[in-house]
Amino acid sequence: MSHGKGSFNQEQKVKILTVNRLCKRQVITAINESLPGPTLNVQEGDEIVVHVFNKSPYNLTIHWHGIFQRLTPWADGPSSITQCPIMPGNSYTYRFNITGQEGTLWWHAHVQWLRATVYGALVIRPRDGQEYPFPKPFQEDTIIIGEWWNANPIDVENAAIATGGAANKSIAYTINGWPGDLYSCPSRNTHTLEVVQGKTYMLRIINAALNTQMFFKVANHRMTVVAADAVYTNPYPTDVVVVGPGQTTDVLLTADQSPGSYYMAARAYISGTGRTFNNSTTTAILTYRNTTTTLLPPPLLPDMPPFNDTPTAFKFMSNLTCLIQSPFWHPVSQKVDENMFITIGLGISSCASGTKSSNQTCGGPLGQRFSASMNNHSFVLPTKLSILEAHFFNVSGIYTPDFPNEPPVKFDYTNVNNSLNQALLNTPKSTSVKKLKYNSTVEIVFQNTALIGMQNHPVHLHGYNFFVLAQGFGNYDPVKDRKKFNLVNPQQRNTIGVPVGGWVVMRFRANNPGVWIMHCHLDVHLGLGFATAFVVENGGTEDSTVPPPPADLPKC
Repeated sequence: MSHGKGSFNQEQKVKILTVNRLCKRQVITAINESLPGPTLNVQEGDEIVVHVFNKSPYNLTIHWHGIFQRLTPWADGPSSITQCPIMPGNSYTYRFNITGQEGTLWWHAHVQWLRATVYGALVIRPRDGQEYPFPKPFQEDTIIIGEWWNANPIDVENAAIATGGAANKSIAYTINGWPGDLYSCPSRNTHTLEVVQGKTYMLRIINAALNTQMFFKVANHRMTVVAADAVYTNPYPTDVVVVGPGQTTDVLLTADQSPGSYYMAARAYISGTGRTFNNSTTTAILTYRNTTTTLLPPPLLPDMPPFNDTPTAFKFMSNLTCLIQSPFWHPVSQKVDENMFITIGLGISSCASGTKSSNQTCGGPLGQRFSASMNNHSFVLPTKLSILEAHFFNVSGIYTPDFPNEPPVKFDYTNVNNSLNQALLNTPKSTSVKKLKYNSTVEIVFQNTALIGMQNHPVHLHGYNFFVLAQGFGNYDPVKDRKKFNLVNPQQRNTIGVPVGGWVVMRFRANNPGVWIMHCHLDVHLGLGFATAFVVENGGTEDSTVPPPPADLPKC
Protein backbone atom coordinates (compact mmCIF):
# COMPACT_ATOMS: atom_id res chain seq x y z
CA MET A 1 0.00 0.00 0.00
CA SER A 2 1.31 3.43 -0.88
CA HIS A 3 1.84 5.53 2.19
CA GLY A 4 2.32 9.14 1.10
CA LYS A 5 0.67 11.52 3.59
CA GLY A 6 -1.05 14.62 2.30
CA SER A 7 -2.43 17.62 4.16
CA PHE A 8 -5.90 19.15 4.10
CA ASN A 9 -6.21 22.68 5.44
CA GLN A 10 -9.49 24.57 5.76
CA GLU A 11 -10.97 27.58 7.51
CA GLN A 12 -14.50 27.36 8.91
CA LYS A 13 -16.15 30.63 9.90
CA VAL A 14 -19.29 30.16 11.98
CA LYS A 15 -21.70 33.06 11.49
CA ILE A 16 -25.35 33.99 11.57
CA LEU A 17 -26.87 33.64 8.10
CA THR A 18 -30.29 34.63 6.74
CA VAL A 19 -31.72 32.11 4.28
CA ASN A 20 -35.03 31.73 2.46
CA ARG A 21 -36.76 28.38 2.82
CA LEU A 22 -40.46 27.60 2.41
CA CYS A 23 -41.11 31.22 1.38
CA LYS A 24 -39.82 32.56 4.67
CA ARG A 25 -36.60 34.30 5.58
CA GLN A 26 -35.01 32.55 8.55
CA VAL A 27 -31.90 33.34 10.58
CA ILE A 28 -29.70 30.29 11.15
CA THR A 29 -26.18 29.49 12.31
CA ALA A 30 -24.02 28.28 9.43
CA ILE A 31 -20.41 27.70 8.45
CA ASN A 32 -18.83 29.62 5.59
CA GLU A 33 -22.26 31.07 4.75
CA SER A 34 -23.58 27.80 3.35
CA LEU A 35 -26.09 25.06 4.22
CA PRO A 36 -24.80 22.38 4.32
CA GLY A 37 -21.32 23.55 5.20
CA PRO A 38 -18.27 22.75 3.06
CA THR A 39 -17.40 19.15 2.21
CA LEU A 40 -14.03 17.87 3.36
CA ASN A 41 -12.70 15.85 0.41
CA VAL A 42 -9.66 13.93 1.67
CA GLN A 43 -7.69 10.72 1.21
CA GLU A 44 -6.94 7.99 3.71
CA GLY A 45 -3.62 8.88 5.33
CA ASP A 46 -4.13 12.65 5.13
CA GLU A 47 -3.47 15.07 7.96
CA ILE A 48 -6.48 17.33 8.55
CA VAL A 49 -6.17 20.88 9.86
CA VAL A 50 -9.38 22.88 10.28
CA HIS A 51 -9.36 26.38 11.77
CA VAL A 52 -12.77 27.14 13.32
CA PHE A 53 -13.59 30.80 13.98
CA ASN A 54 -16.70 31.28 16.09
CA LYS A 55 -18.34 34.50 14.95
CA SER A 56 -21.79 33.34 16.10
CA PRO A 57 -23.53 34.31 19.38
CA TYR A 58 -23.40 30.71 20.62
CA ASN A 59 -20.82 28.46 22.23
CA LEU A 60 -19.68 25.91 19.68
CA THR A 61 -17.65 22.77 19.05
CA ILE A 62 -17.25 20.62 15.92
CA HIS A 63 -17.30 16.81 16.03
CA TRP A 64 -15.77 14.76 13.21
CA HIS A 65 -18.36 12.00 13.31
CA GLY A 66 -16.83 8.54 12.92
CA ILE A 67 -13.16 9.59 12.86
CA PHE A 68 -11.14 7.39 15.22
CA GLN A 69 -8.93 10.24 16.52
CA ARG A 70 -6.10 7.86 17.43
CA LEU A 71 -3.80 9.82 19.77
CA THR A 72 -5.75 13.01 18.94
CA PRO A 73 -8.70 12.75 21.36
CA TRP A 74 -8.50 16.51 21.96
CA ALA A 75 -9.82 16.97 18.41
CA ASP A 76 -12.92 14.78 18.76
CA GLY A 77 -15.08 17.77 19.58
CA PRO A 78 -18.00 16.87 21.87
CA SER A 79 -18.53 19.79 24.23
CA SER A 80 -17.59 19.13 27.87
CA ILE A 81 -16.28 15.65 26.99
CA THR A 82 -13.00 16.34 25.15
CA GLN A 83 -12.98 20.12 25.22
CA CYS A 84 -14.82 23.13 26.54
CA PRO A 85 -16.79 24.97 23.87
CA ILE A 86 -15.34 27.63 21.59
CA MET A 87 -16.90 30.81 22.95
CA PRO A 88 -18.17 33.60 20.68
CA GLY A 89 -15.28 35.61 19.25
CA ASN A 90 -12.76 32.80 19.84
CA SER A 91 -11.22 30.12 17.63
CA TYR A 92 -9.74 26.65 17.82
CA THR A 93 -7.72 24.57 15.36
CA TYR A 94 -8.62 20.89 15.00
CA ARG A 95 -5.69 18.67 13.93
CA PHE A 96 -6.00 14.94 13.30
CA ASN A 97 -4.99 12.17 10.91
CA ILE A 98 -7.27 9.90 8.93
CA THR A 99 -5.80 6.42 9.09
CA GLY A 100 -7.45 3.09 8.37
CA GLN A 101 -10.74 4.56 7.15
CA GLU A 102 -12.30 5.02 3.72
CA GLY A 103 -15.81 6.03 2.77
CA THR A 104 -18.37 8.59 3.84
CA LEU A 105 -18.43 10.31 7.22
CA TRP A 106 -19.50 13.80 8.22
CA TRP A 107 -18.91 16.63 10.67
CA HIS A 108 -21.35 18.62 12.79
CA ALA A 109 -21.73 20.94 15.76
CA HIS A 110 -21.86 19.21 19.14
CA VAL A 111 -23.46 21.89 21.33
CA GLN A 112 -27.22 22.02 21.89
CA TRP A 113 -29.25 21.96 18.65
CA LEU A 114 -26.72 23.81 16.49
CA ARG A 115 -26.30 20.55 14.57
CA ALA A 116 -29.60 21.36 12.83
CA THR A 117 -27.75 23.74 10.50
CA VAL A 118 -24.03 23.35 11.28
CA TYR A 119 -22.99 20.20 9.40
CA GLY A 120 -21.28 18.93 6.27
CA ALA A 121 -19.85 15.86 4.54
CA LEU A 122 -16.45 14.28 5.14
CA VAL A 123 -15.52 12.10 2.16
CA ILE A 124 -12.47 9.83 2.50
CA ARG A 125 -11.17 8.33 -0.75
CA PRO A 126 -8.43 5.66 -1.06
CA ARG A 127 -4.80 6.71 -1.15
CA ASP A 128 -3.12 7.19 -4.51
CA GLY A 129 -2.56 3.79 -6.11
CA GLN A 130 -5.40 2.17 -4.16
CA GLU A 131 -8.85 1.39 -5.51
CA TYR A 132 -12.37 0.80 -4.26
CA PRO A 133 -13.19 -2.90 -3.72
CA PHE A 134 -15.80 -2.56 -6.49
CA PRO A 135 -15.71 -1.10 -10.02
CA LYS A 136 -15.04 2.62 -9.88
CA PRO A 137 -18.29 4.54 -10.41
CA PHE A 138 -18.62 6.97 -13.28
CA GLN A 139 -19.45 9.78 -10.86
CA GLU A 140 -20.23 10.39 -7.19
CA ASP A 141 -22.94 12.49 -5.56
CA THR A 142 -23.43 13.36 -1.89
CA ILE A 143 -26.98 13.32 -0.48
CA ILE A 144 -27.24 14.97 2.96
CA ILE A 145 -30.66 14.67 4.57
CA GLY A 146 -31.47 17.44 7.03
CA GLU A 147 -34.36 18.67 9.14
CA TRP A 148 -35.91 22.14 9.08
CA TRP A 149 -37.78 24.37 11.52
CA ASN A 150 -39.16 27.79 10.60
CA ALA A 151 -37.54 28.94 13.81
CA ASN A 152 -34.14 29.12 15.43
CA PRO A 153 -33.47 25.50 16.57
CA ILE A 154 -31.81 26.81 19.74
CA ASP A 155 -35.06 28.61 20.60
CA VAL A 156 -37.04 25.41 19.94
CA GLU A 157 -34.77 23.47 22.29
CA ASN A 158 -34.82 26.15 24.99
CA ALA A 159 -38.62 26.26 24.91
CA ALA A 160 -38.76 22.51 25.54
CA ILE A 161 -36.25 22.80 28.37
CA ALA A 162 -38.29 25.58 29.96
CA THR A 163 -41.51 23.52 30.00
CA GLY A 164 -39.96 20.09 30.58
CA GLY A 165 -42.12 18.75 27.75
CA ALA A 166 -41.57 17.56 24.19
CA ALA A 167 -39.94 19.85 21.63
CA ASN A 168 -41.88 21.15 18.64
CA LYS A 169 -41.48 18.90 15.61
CA SER A 170 -39.75 20.07 12.45
CA ILE A 171 -41.89 21.23 9.52
CA ALA A 172 -39.74 19.94 6.64
CA TYR A 173 -36.85 17.72 5.66
CA THR A 174 -34.13 18.77 3.27
CA ILE A 175 -31.71 17.25 0.79
CA ASN A 176 -28.47 19.21 0.54
CA GLY A 177 -30.13 22.11 2.32
CA TRP A 178 -33.32 22.39 0.22
CA PRO A 179 -36.79 20.95 0.95
CA GLY A 180 -37.60 20.02 -2.65
CA ASP A 181 -40.68 20.25 -4.85
CA LEU A 182 -43.44 18.66 -2.77
CA TYR A 183 -43.90 21.39 -0.18
CA SER A 184 -46.42 24.21 -0.48
CA CYS A 185 -43.58 26.55 -1.36
CA PRO A 186 -41.44 24.53 -3.81
CA SER A 187 -37.82 25.54 -4.23
CA ARG A 188 -36.06 26.46 -7.44
CA ASN A 189 -32.88 25.10 -5.90
CA THR A 190 -33.91 21.45 -5.59
CA HIS A 191 -30.78 19.32 -5.79
CA THR A 192 -30.40 17.65 -9.19
CA LEU A 193 -28.12 14.85 -10.33
CA GLU A 194 -27.71 14.54 -14.11
CA VAL A 195 -26.87 11.00 -15.22
CA VAL A 196 -25.80 9.28 -18.42
CA GLN A 197 -27.80 6.23 -19.40
CA GLY A 198 -25.91 3.01 -18.67
CA LYS A 199 -23.40 4.58 -16.26
CA THR A 200 -23.06 3.66 -12.58
CA TYR A 201 -23.05 6.30 -9.85
CA MET A 202 -22.14 6.27 -6.17
CA LEU A 203 -24.57 8.05 -3.85
CA ARG A 204 -23.05 8.99 -0.49
CA ILE A 205 -26.12 9.23 1.77
CA ILE A 206 -25.80 11.02 5.11
CA ASN A 207 -28.56 11.46 7.67
CA ALA A 208 -27.88 14.81 9.32
CA ALA A 209 -31.47 15.15 10.55
CA LEU A 210 -31.61 16.18 14.17
CA ASN A 211 -34.20 13.74 15.48
CA THR A 212 -35.54 11.55 12.68
CA GLN A 213 -34.61 8.25 11.05
CA MET A 214 -35.28 8.18 7.33
CA PHE A 215 -36.32 5.96 4.43
CA PHE A 216 -34.59 6.86 1.14
CA LYS A 217 -35.61 5.68 -2.34
CA VAL A 218 -35.04 6.56 -6.00
CA ALA A 219 -38.04 6.08 -8.28
CA ASN A 220 -37.71 2.99 -10.54
CA HIS A 221 -34.05 2.46 -9.62
CA ARG A 222 -32.48 -0.18 -7.42
CA MET A 223 -29.36 0.41 -5.37
CA THR A 224 -26.51 -1.73 -4.06
CA VAL A 225 -25.09 -0.90 -0.64
CA VAL A 226 -21.28 -1.06 -0.68
CA ALA A 227 -20.39 0.75 2.57
CA ALA A 228 -21.94 1.94 5.82
CA ASP A 229 -20.36 4.34 8.31
CA ALA A 230 -17.15 4.31 6.21
CA VAL A 231 -16.78 0.51 6.36
CA TYR A 232 -17.08 -1.58 3.19
CA THR A 233 -19.93 -4.08 3.13
CA ASN A 234 -20.68 -7.12 1.06
CA PRO A 235 -22.80 -5.82 -1.85
CA TYR A 236 -26.41 -5.66 -0.68
CA PRO A 237 -29.08 -5.02 -3.35
CA THR A 238 -32.10 -3.02 -2.20
CA ASP A 239 -34.74 -0.59 -3.39
CA VAL A 240 -34.80 1.28 -0.07
CA VAL A 241 -32.12 2.58 2.29
CA VAL A 242 -32.79 3.14 5.98
CA VAL A 243 -30.45 5.63 7.60
CA GLY A 244 -30.61 6.85 11.18
CA PRO A 245 -29.34 10.20 12.48
CA GLY A 246 -25.56 10.05 12.35
CA GLN A 247 -25.39 7.12 9.95
CA THR A 248 -24.00 7.11 6.41
CA THR A 249 -24.61 4.66 3.58
CA ASP A 250 -22.80 4.42 0.24
CA VAL A 251 -24.77 2.88 -2.61
CA LEU A 252 -24.15 2.18 -6.29
CA LEU A 253 -26.95 3.08 -8.71
CA THR A 254 -26.97 2.27 -12.41
CA ALA A 255 -28.85 4.66 -14.69
CA ASP A 256 -30.73 1.86 -16.47
CA GLN A 257 -34.18 3.41 -16.96
CA SER A 258 -35.84 5.28 -19.80
CA PRO A 259 -34.67 8.86 -20.30
CA GLY A 260 -36.57 11.22 -18.06
CA SER A 261 -36.60 12.57 -14.52
CA TYR A 262 -37.00 10.59 -11.30
CA TYR A 263 -37.35 11.78 -7.74
CA MET A 264 -34.88 10.79 -5.06
CA ALA A 265 -37.03 10.98 -1.94
CA ALA A 266 -36.66 10.73 1.84
CA ARG A 267 -39.36 10.55 4.50
CA ALA A 268 -39.47 9.65 8.18
CA TYR A 269 -39.31 6.19 9.70
CA ILE A 270 -41.20 6.60 12.97
CA SER A 271 -41.06 3.50 15.15
CA GLY A 272 -42.77 4.88 18.24
CA THR A 273 -46.52 5.11 18.70
CA GLY A 274 -48.67 7.99 19.84
CA ARG A 275 -46.21 10.76 18.92
CA THR A 276 -46.65 13.60 16.48
CA PHE A 277 -44.08 13.83 13.73
CA ASN A 278 -43.24 15.53 10.47
CA ASN A 279 -44.89 13.34 7.81
CA SER A 280 -43.59 15.26 4.80
CA THR A 281 -41.30 14.05 2.01
CA THR A 282 -38.18 15.81 0.80
CA THR A 283 -36.96 15.30 -2.76
CA ALA A 284 -34.05 15.73 -5.12
CA ILE A 285 -34.14 14.94 -8.83
CA LEU A 286 -32.23 12.37 -10.88
CA THR A 287 -32.50 13.37 -14.53
CA TYR A 288 -31.06 11.72 -17.63
CA ARG A 289 -28.75 13.78 -19.83
CA ASN A 290 -30.12 15.06 -23.13
CA THR A 291 -33.67 14.75 -21.83
CA THR A 292 -35.97 17.41 -23.27
CA THR A 293 -37.75 18.38 -20.09
CA THR A 294 -40.44 20.40 -21.82
CA LEU A 295 -41.82 17.23 -23.42
CA LEU A 296 -41.74 15.05 -20.33
CA PRO A 297 -44.15 14.69 -17.41
CA PRO A 298 -43.04 15.74 -13.89
CA PRO A 299 -40.48 13.50 -12.18
CA LEU A 300 -41.74 10.10 -11.07
CA LEU A 301 -42.11 9.75 -7.29
CA PRO A 302 -41.04 6.47 -5.65
CA ASP A 303 -43.53 4.44 -3.65
CA MET A 304 -42.28 5.12 -0.12
CA PRO A 305 -42.70 2.65 2.77
CA PRO A 306 -45.31 3.51 5.41
CA PHE A 307 -43.80 5.72 8.11
CA ASN A 308 -44.08 2.89 10.69
CA ASP A 309 -42.74 0.08 8.48
CA THR A 310 -40.50 -1.53 11.09
CA PRO A 311 -40.21 -4.87 9.18
CA THR A 312 -38.66 -3.06 6.19
CA ALA A 313 -36.38 -1.02 8.45
CA PHE A 314 -35.24 -4.06 10.43
CA LYS A 315 -34.62 -6.14 7.29
CA PHE A 316 -32.30 -3.47 5.96
CA MET A 317 -30.48 -2.77 9.23
CA SER A 318 -29.95 -6.42 10.14
CA ASN A 319 -28.83 -7.79 6.76
CA LEU A 320 -25.66 -5.81 6.14
CA THR A 321 -22.37 -7.69 6.54
CA CYS A 322 -18.73 -6.64 6.36
CA LEU A 323 -16.52 -7.21 3.34
CA ILE A 324 -13.67 -9.16 4.95
CA GLN A 325 -11.47 -8.63 1.87
CA SER A 326 -11.46 -4.87 2.42
CA PRO A 327 -8.10 -3.29 3.37
CA PHE A 328 -8.92 -2.44 6.99
CA TRP A 329 -10.88 -5.52 8.02
CA HIS A 330 -9.86 -7.25 11.24
CA PRO A 331 -11.49 -10.31 12.84
CA VAL A 332 -13.92 -10.13 15.73
CA SER A 333 -12.26 -10.48 19.13
CA GLN A 334 -13.37 -13.85 20.51
CA LYS A 335 -12.44 -13.28 24.16
CA VAL A 336 -14.56 -10.73 26.05
CA ASP A 337 -13.11 -8.88 29.06
CA GLU A 338 -16.05 -6.58 29.95
CA ASN A 339 -19.71 -7.58 29.66
CA MET A 340 -22.30 -4.82 29.94
CA PHE A 341 -26.09 -4.95 29.78
CA ILE A 342 -27.46 -1.43 29.24
CA THR A 343 -31.13 -0.53 29.31
CA ILE A 344 -31.99 2.56 27.29
CA GLY A 345 -35.02 4.77 26.97
CA LEU A 346 -37.04 7.62 28.38
CA GLY A 347 -38.01 8.48 31.94
CA ILE A 348 -38.80 11.49 34.07
CA SER A 349 -37.02 13.81 36.46
CA SER A 350 -38.45 16.20 39.00
CA CYS A 351 -40.03 19.37 37.68
CA ALA A 352 -38.28 21.21 40.48
CA SER A 353 -34.90 20.27 38.98
CA GLY A 354 -35.43 22.76 36.15
CA THR A 355 -36.41 26.38 35.94
CA LYS A 356 -39.87 25.99 37.50
CA SER A 357 -40.47 26.06 41.21
CA SER A 358 -41.35 22.93 43.15
CA ASN A 359 -45.06 23.75 43.39
CA GLN A 360 -45.57 23.85 39.62
CA THR A 361 -45.97 21.12 37.04
CA CYS A 362 -44.06 20.57 33.82
CA GLY A 363 -45.11 19.45 30.35
CA GLY A 364 -43.71 15.94 30.56
CA PRO A 365 -45.39 12.72 31.75
CA LEU A 366 -47.06 12.85 35.18
CA GLY A 367 -46.46 16.59 35.33
CA GLN A 368 -42.68 16.10 35.52
CA ARG A 369 -39.81 16.69 33.10
CA PHE A 370 -38.90 14.40 30.26
CA SER A 371 -35.61 12.69 30.95
CA ALA A 372 -33.61 9.86 29.37
CA SER A 373 -31.06 7.39 30.63
CA MET A 374 -28.75 4.44 30.24
CA ASN A 375 -29.07 1.94 33.09
CA ASN A 376 -31.21 4.53 34.86
CA HIS A 377 -28.30 7.02 34.90
CA SER A 378 -29.27 10.31 33.26
CA PHE A 379 -26.06 11.97 32.07
CA VAL A 380 -25.23 15.58 32.94
CA LEU A 381 -22.46 17.41 31.08
CA PRO A 382 -19.86 19.00 33.38
CA THR A 383 -19.41 22.76 33.19
CA LYS A 384 -16.10 23.54 34.93
CA LEU A 385 -13.78 21.28 32.95
CA SER A 386 -14.04 18.68 30.22
CA ILE A 387 -13.92 15.04 31.27
CA LEU A 388 -10.80 14.41 29.19
CA GLU A 389 -8.97 17.28 30.92
CA ALA A 390 -10.11 16.02 34.32
CA HIS A 391 -8.86 12.53 33.44
CA PHE A 392 -5.55 13.76 31.99
CA PHE A 393 -4.74 16.11 34.90
CA ASN A 394 -6.31 13.87 37.56
CA VAL A 395 -8.82 16.50 38.68
CA SER A 396 -11.53 15.19 40.99
CA GLY A 397 -15.14 16.33 41.25
CA ILE A 398 -15.84 16.51 37.49
CA TYR A 399 -17.15 12.98 36.99
CA THR A 400 -17.62 9.72 38.87
CA PRO A 401 -16.28 6.39 37.50
CA ASP A 402 -19.29 4.39 38.64
CA PHE A 403 -21.44 3.76 35.58
CA PRO A 404 -22.89 0.28 36.22
CA ASN A 405 -22.55 -2.81 34.04
CA GLU A 406 -26.25 -3.58 34.43
CA PRO A 407 -29.45 -1.74 35.39
CA PRO A 408 -30.29 -1.30 39.08
CA VAL A 409 -33.59 -3.17 38.69
CA LYS A 410 -34.45 -6.09 36.43
CA PHE A 411 -37.99 -6.01 35.01
CA ASP A 412 -39.99 -6.96 31.93
CA TYR A 413 -38.23 -4.36 29.79
CA THR A 414 -40.47 -4.34 26.71
CA ASN A 415 -43.82 -4.87 28.44
CA VAL A 416 -45.97 -1.84 27.55
CA ASN A 417 -47.77 -2.20 30.88
CA ASN A 418 -44.62 -0.73 32.43
CA SER A 419 -44.81 2.41 30.29
CA LEU A 420 -45.86 4.65 33.20
CA ASN A 421 -44.67 2.47 36.09
CA GLN A 422 -43.62 5.20 38.53
CA ALA A 423 -41.34 2.79 40.38
CA LEU A 424 -39.16 2.61 37.24
CA LEU A 425 -39.42 6.07 35.69
CA ASN A 426 -37.27 8.33 37.86
CA THR A 427 -33.80 8.88 36.39
CA PRO A 428 -31.18 10.32 38.79
CA LYS A 429 -28.90 12.93 37.21
CA SER A 430 -25.13 12.44 37.36
CA THR A 431 -21.91 12.59 35.35
CA SER A 432 -21.21 8.87 35.60
CA VAL A 433 -18.64 7.20 33.31
CA LYS A 434 -17.18 3.73 32.79
CA LYS A 435 -13.43 3.08 33.02
CA LEU A 436 -11.90 0.55 30.62
CA LYS A 437 -8.46 -1.03 30.57
CA TYR A 438 -6.49 -0.42 27.40
CA ASN A 439 -6.93 -3.18 24.80
CA SER A 440 -9.80 -4.82 26.69
CA THR A 441 -12.64 -6.26 24.62
CA VAL A 442 -16.06 -4.92 25.56
CA GLU A 443 -19.40 -6.53 24.73
CA ILE A 444 -22.58 -4.50 25.27
CA VAL A 445 -26.19 -5.62 25.08
CA PHE A 446 -28.39 -2.59 24.49
CA GLN A 447 -31.91 -3.35 25.68
CA ASN A 448 -34.70 -1.01 24.61
CA THR A 449 -37.43 -0.42 27.19
CA ALA A 450 -41.13 0.43 27.02
CA LEU A 451 -40.83 3.20 29.61
CA ILE A 452 -42.83 6.28 28.47
CA GLY A 453 -42.90 4.79 24.98
CA MET A 454 -40.76 2.57 22.77
CA GLN A 455 -38.89 3.72 19.68
CA ASN A 456 -35.77 2.89 17.70
CA HIS A 457 -32.77 4.63 19.32
CA PRO A 458 -29.63 5.37 17.22
CA VAL A 459 -26.66 4.91 19.59
CA HIS A 460 -23.34 6.47 18.55
CA LEU A 461 -19.93 5.64 20.05
CA HIS A 462 -17.15 8.18 19.54
CA GLY A 463 -13.60 7.05 18.77
CA TYR A 464 -14.46 3.55 17.59
CA ASN A 465 -16.21 1.31 15.15
CA PHE A 466 -17.92 -1.66 16.74
CA PHE A 467 -19.12 -5.04 15.48
CA VAL A 468 -22.89 -5.54 15.45
CA LEU A 469 -23.15 -9.21 16.41
CA ALA A 470 -26.94 -9.59 16.51
CA GLN A 471 -30.20 -7.71 16.95
CA GLY A 472 -33.80 -8.65 17.57
CA PHE A 473 -37.10 -7.84 19.25
CA GLY A 474 -38.40 -8.39 22.78
CA ASN A 475 -36.22 -8.96 25.83
CA TYR A 476 -32.71 -10.23 25.13
CA ASP A 477 -32.30 -13.92 25.99
CA PRO A 478 -28.61 -14.64 26.78
CA VAL A 479 -29.01 -18.32 25.90
CA LYS A 480 -31.28 -18.31 22.87
CA ASP A 481 -30.14 -15.06 21.28
CA ARG A 482 -26.42 -15.84 21.57
CA LYS A 483 -26.95 -18.48 18.92
CA LYS A 484 -27.74 -15.66 16.48
CA PHE A 485 -24.29 -14.02 16.83
CA ASN A 486 -22.42 -13.38 13.59
CA LEU A 487 -18.75 -13.75 14.56
CA VAL A 488 -17.55 -14.20 10.96
CA ASN A 489 -18.41 -11.02 9.03
CA PRO A 490 -20.70 -8.81 11.14
CA GLN A 491 -21.30 -5.26 10.03
CA GLN A 492 -19.17 -2.57 11.64
CA ARG A 493 -20.75 0.75 12.56
CA ASN A 494 -20.16 3.84 14.64
CA THR A 495 -23.93 4.35 15.03
CA ILE A 496 -26.53 1.59 15.37
CA GLY A 497 -30.29 1.76 15.73
CA VAL A 498 -31.52 -0.31 18.67
CA PRO A 499 -34.81 -1.76 17.33
CA VAL A 500 -38.08 -0.51 18.78
CA GLY A 501 -38.96 -2.88 21.62
CA GLY A 502 -35.78 -4.85 20.99
CA TRP A 503 -32.05 -5.21 21.52
CA VAL A 504 -28.62 -5.06 19.86
CA VAL A 505 -25.35 -6.72 20.82
CA MET A 506 -22.13 -4.92 19.91
CA ARG A 507 -18.45 -5.62 20.60
CA PHE A 508 -15.31 -3.49 20.32
CA ARG A 509 -11.70 -3.47 21.48
CA ALA A 510 -10.74 -0.50 23.67
CA ASN A 511 -7.45 0.22 21.90
CA ASN A 512 -7.90 4.00 21.66
CA PRO A 513 -6.92 5.80 24.90
CA GLY A 514 -8.91 8.86 25.89
CA VAL A 515 -12.49 9.77 26.78
CA TRP A 516 -15.25 8.76 24.38
CA ILE A 517 -18.91 9.63 24.78
CA MET A 518 -21.59 7.07 23.86
CA HIS A 519 -25.00 8.63 23.33
CA CYS A 520 -28.28 8.60 21.48
CA HIS A 521 -27.94 10.54 18.21
CA LEU A 522 -31.41 11.98 18.57
CA ASP A 523 -30.39 15.39 19.90
CA VAL A 524 -33.63 15.65 21.83
CA HIS A 525 -32.55 12.57 23.82
CA LEU A 526 -28.89 13.53 24.23
CA GLY A 527 -30.09 16.77 25.81
CA LEU A 528 -32.23 14.73 28.19
CA GLY A 529 -29.30 12.66 29.47
CA PHE A 530 -29.20 9.62 27.13
CA ALA A 531 -25.42 9.18 27.37
CA THR A 532 -22.37 7.99 29.25
CA ALA A 533 -18.65 8.03 28.48
CA PHE A 534 -15.83 5.51 28.40
CA VAL A 535 -12.54 6.54 29.99
CA VAL A 536 -10.00 4.30 28.26
CA GLU A 537 -6.73 4.08 30.18
CA ASN A 538 -3.32 4.54 28.58
CA GLY A 539 -1.54 1.47 27.33
CA GLY A 540 1.89 2.23 28.74
CA THR A 541 3.72 2.92 25.49
CA GLU A 542 4.19 6.12 23.50
CA ASP A 543 1.76 5.02 20.80
CA SER A 544 -0.91 4.17 23.39
CA THR A 545 -0.73 7.26 25.60
CA VAL A 546 -2.85 10.40 25.35
CA PRO A 547 -0.55 13.35 24.56
CA PRO A 548 -0.88 16.70 26.39
CA PRO A 549 -3.66 19.02 25.22
CA PRO A 550 -2.87 21.63 22.56
CA ALA A 551 -2.04 25.10 23.82
CA ASP A 552 -5.14 26.66 22.22
CA LEU A 553 -7.63 24.19 23.73
CA PRO A 554 -10.68 26.29 24.75
CA LYS A 555 -11.20 26.95 28.44
CA CYS A 556 -14.53 26.81 30.27
